[in-house]
Amino acid sequence: MDTVIMKIMDFAKRLVKADRASLFLLDTVTKELYARIFDTGSSAHESNPCAKEIRFPMDVGVAGFVATTGETLNITDAYQDERFNRDVDLKTGYKTKSLLCMPIRIRGSIFGVVQMVNKLQGTFTKTDEESFETFAVYCGLALHHAKLYDKIRKSEQKYKVALEVLSYHNQCSEEEYIKLKSLPMPCGRQVEDIPKFTFSPWSIEEEQKSLHVVYMFKDLFGLEKFDLSRLYRFTLTVKKNYRKVPYHNWDHAFSVAHAMYCILKTQEHSFTQLESLALFVACLCHDLDHRGKTNAFMVKSASPLAAIYTTSVMEHHHFNQTVSILQQDNHNILKEFTSEEYKTVLRYIKDCILATDLALFFGNKAKLKEWQDSKEFNWKSIEHRHTLQAVMMTGADLCASTKPWHYQRETVQVIFEEFYSQTCCHVSQYDRCRSVFHVQALVYVYAACARHHGRVLAAGRRGKRSRDNSHCYDG
Repeated sequence: MDTVIMKIMDFAKRLVKADRASLFLLDTVTKELYARIFDTGSSAHESNPCAKEIRFPMDVGVAGFVATTGETLNITDAYQDERFNRDVDLKTGYKTKSLLCMPIRIRGSIFGVVQMVNKLQGTFTKTDEESFETFAVYCGLALHHAKLYDKIRKSEQKYKVALEVLSYHNQCSEEEYIKLKSLPMPCGRQVEDIPKFTFSPWSIEEEQKSLHVVYMFKDLFGLEKFDLSRLYRFTLTVKKNYRKVPYHNWDHAFSVAHAMYCILKTQEHSFTQLESLALFVACLCHDLDHRGKTNAFMVKSASPLAAIYTTSVMEHHHFNQTVSILQQDNHNILKEFTSEEYKTVLRYIKDCILATDLALFFGNKAKLKEWQDSKEFNWKSIEHRHTLQAVMMTGADLCASTKPWHYQRETVQVIFEEFYSQTCCHVSQYDRCRSVFHVQALVYVYAACARHHGRVLAAGRRGKRSRDNSHCYDG
């Protein structure tokens, strides 16, 4: 805005051959005219912002008269006109002789007043008035757009400040980092069962989960291209950005990441290191900032997130949260990658996180089954590999149903608790009480079905493998 005002003042001076120019803007709230830039010489480079802006009532002085009436004034001797306000001269130290003052309008409303002061030769003429009137129209347009730009710029700055505040509170503290770094890395008997699908992530203490994530990451990818301190901070901040909702929380993220670790560690595959890395990181981050609400609920409740993303609302949000964490100081675990590798991994992570939208699962499953049944699956095909990755993400996401019975039952309990907390957002207190009863009833129905299904699967297995794994479904 200041730059535009100085250019207007400079051009207006040259247009009517005036010594100086003044531009007062109208404050519609306080009913005052104000200016913080005054012409101090014959060049625009000498127009400088005042240390303190000048304000006066909009009905005072020549400028006030023009702002109030909307009339143009051409005054040959300022001090002989009773409308002239000498206070401005006293504050600026300048002697005003002749004046040409005209309103600036935007959409029919007076936005400000521009004054030409002291014609260099003689007094302002009718030709000056006509030229100045045309110029004032363009002044209004320029000031209007400059004001809009200022509003946008201030909004952007407010957004940046808010983002900085949120980033500060949503990233791990130095104390948390030092504490995790001081803990010994799991080894020996502590990690014997980690590569097994029967291992329960819920058997690990809360503060140990972050350490086990670092262990699994190191075990899969090593540290040749990764900085350990960034990995610690990244893991802790990911944990911190999971909300304390009943099911889609840090425990669930750890469980899903562990399932993917088991697949990549124990099963033969032809995924590249970048694809494997994307799968593990995506599992760890796939539900970041989950609110415990489904995509359908977010859309029907007119959530701001639904206004941003038209499809896979929460999944897009989870990915964007992942990118935000990677962009924070000392959190970018991919920093040592080339620009091309970095873009590739992010693209893979995005595809994997979006694949956890169950609306996409059934199509991916059908394609994969068709290729498998016809023996057409080809590891060299990018489409085939990515479709398999998508199905793997869903499998890892739903892995809790493969765990020992008492863990299954607890999982079902929190799933229904979260589901009914969503429905309770729009029901009465009476219906909430009934919902709690329904949760408890459905937990046992679902759990009984899951237990029966597990026994059927166990009975269908053959040999020692069946006997070794059947305990997973014991009550």
